[in-house]
Amino acid sequence: MTSDSRPRDPVALTQALVRCPSVTPEEGGALDHLQSILEPAGFACWRLPFGEVDNLFARIGEGAPHICFAGHTDVVPPGDDDAWDVGPFSGEIRDGELYGRGTVDMKGGVACFIAAALAFADRNGTVPGTISLLITGDEEGPATNGTVKVLGWMVENGHVPDHCVVGEPTNPERLGQSIKIGRRGSLNGELTVTGVQGHSAYPQRADNPVPKIARMLDRLASDPLDEGSEHFEPSTLAITSVDVGNPASNVIPARATARFNIRYNDRHSRETLEAWVAAHCDRVAGELGGVYELDFRHTGDCFLTKPGALVEVLNAAIEAETGERAALTTNGGTSDARFIKDHCPVVEFGLVGQTMHQVNERVAVADLERLTAIYGAFLTRYFDTA
Repeated sequence: MTSDSRPRDPVALTQALVRCPSVTPEEGGALDHLQSILEPAGFACWRLPFGEVDNLFARIGEGAPHICFAGHTDVVPPGDDDAWDVGPFSGEIRDGELYGRGTVDMKGGVACFIAAALAFADRNGTVPGTISLLITGDEEGPATNGTVKVLGWMVENGHVPDHCVVGEPTNPERLGQSIKIGRRGSLNGELTVTGVQGHSAYPQRADNPVPKIARMLDRLASDPLDEGSEHFEPSTLAITSVDVGNPASNVIPARATARFNIRYNDRHSRETLEAWVAAHCDRVAGELGGVYELDFRHTGDCFLTKPGALVEVLNAAIEAETGERAALTTNGGTSDARFIKDHCPVVEFGLVGQTMHQVNERVAVADLERLTAIYGAFLTRYFDTA
């Protein structure tokens, strides 16, 4: 492992992490690098490999209050290297912006909370409680051998935190706009309608599944699930594919399959949504006849961390550094916070997410420095108010 001569500099640390090609599930040297910085600074570190995924848990201090920062060093593939203005793993700075895959999502956030934690421990000489770091290599992948497994290990070994901040990019346009206090749930569905294949010139001899699945999808897409709730936007259903597997124009297919995704708020559960979908399909089957099957895959629960002390302490730190209070939001996709919420209150706050997963992903150097200051101010307030 190679240590960094500037481990408390979030810009240099982000560059070092970006230069590690840690495309899920490859570790790429990123966790090695972090461990080489954290252990000399007094953090106890555990490497936790599960399957082909490597993870890192680190902590400093003892007892309560215990605040955990969570994040990931794995990244999505860069795509076409030639489409980038600089190498996707170069960590090059141009015109005040640091380029590279993962700068925003979320090696930059990891660098900022580690730099803030190291500076806090240096400044205070000791931690009046516990600071821990949960860093996974599986967030951008299946998310089965990362945070979920590490949390299980933490429970078994007495490392459950009192609160957690996930450093995902949460701000749409400028740093300090948004704290995520929850996430919508996500439910994937597959609908298959079965008929009887036949010649298109003799439709009376076939049983065409296409009109039936079309009507089912129309009912599902046109019936609003709700009008939103106090902290959540309205739930949505998006049809993502329709396929009959039929290359011939004169053949009525025997099967038609569609896939859809539901993003739902706290007015629903997986069970109520599955029943809602089935009821619509039942009604169409009653009108047109036909046989259908539904298969569901649940990828994340809806959850909410109600505004309280944790949110207030973080927002006070944001306001002190930016001059504005962040809005409390629950929009966007899923994150590993959906697993952490089963163990402690969790919120998310990180960088501006405009370029995440894009070619030329990049972050303003000034934002890295300011986010580190926000995390540092948060730690001071957190332990002062405990």
